[in-house]
Amino acid sequence: MDDVVMVPIPVSREAAAALDDSARREKVGKLVSDILRPATPADDPLAALIAEVKAEARADGLSDEAVDAELAAYNAERRLRR
Repeated sequence: MDDVVMVPIPVSREAAAALDDSARREKVGKLVSDILRPATPADDPLAALIAEVKAEARADGLSDEAVDAELAAYNAERRLRR
C-alpha cells in the first residue's frame, strides 16, 4: 500500500486489543482497502460472496428475480425500523 492514510474507525474492545499488533493492523488495513477498492471486479470479495449465495439459491430452485424481490423486501423492512 503506497498511499496510506490513517482513519479512525469504531471497533469492539476485543478488536482494538487485537489491533495492538502492528503486523495485524497492516494486514487488516490491506484487507479493508482491498474490500473497498478491489483491483478488478473479480477481486471483490463481497461480489464473490453475493455470486456464491445467488448460485446456491438457484440450485435450490429460486430465480434471480425471487432473490432480488426478497432482498428488496428485507431492505424496505429495515428502512421502516429506523
